[in-house]
Amino acid sequence: MFNNILVAVDPSHDAKQDRALEMARKLADDTMAEISALTVVEPMPLHIPADYGPDVRVVAADKAMNALRKHVGSESEIRTFVRHGRAAHEIIEHAKEHNIDCILVASHRPDLTDYLLGSTAARVVRHAPCTVIVLR
Repeated sequence: MFNNILVAVDPSHDAKQDRALEMARKLADDTMAEISALTVVEPMPLHIPADYGPDVRVVAADKAMNALRKHVGSESEIRTFVRHGRAAHEIIEHAKEHNIDCILVASHRPDLTDYLLGSTAARVVRHAPCTVIVLR
């Protein structure tokens, strides 16, 4: 059914990320699909001085990768990626660049800010070049 599955991982929501990885493994078992896990480091707030930039980005990426590897497991064959930027945009771009045919993304119950701004999952669903499975 799917050949390349991407799991968008937000390490700040532990339980949902574990469910998403478990679902990806179940989908991959049927077709021997490859699984990738991606986490996105959001841009630095404007109030942080520019000279903090490169070092802060490296530290943030290392921290994100360590959290991602914790979810995936050290012995796992799941490829892991960290990107910098806005989450929905980076998930979609990664999917295009790596021929992903299914994205799994966890979502939370919407609140008022989601109706005004939209959630990452909603943006991915609207703009992804492939099938998107949203887990709640």
